[in-house]
Amino acid sequence: MQKKNLEITGDPLEFDEARRQAEMTAENDLSYPMLISWCDTKRKKHSPACLKCQFEDRNGWEVYGENHGGKLRISINQDEYVFIYG
Repeated sequence: MQKKNLEITGDPLEFDEARRQAEMTAENDLSYPMLISWCDTKRKKHSPACLKCQFEDRNGWEVYGENHGGKLRISINQDEYVFIYG
């Protein structure tokens, strides 16, 4: 899986803006990007939300994204927000 790291400075970054930035990045790298999984570390939320376990040292939502066609992992502000696109 390709990995990209974005650093966004300025006003405090909220989830909707982080998602918009990730989507624009994904559109540059993938033909038809589809968001598969994500994590909002600030609010301690992730999707799919039903995956609360860990696989070795990785979170379930991240393993889900990788195993369901994830091709691009976008980390914003050192994993404050993470989006996995397929």
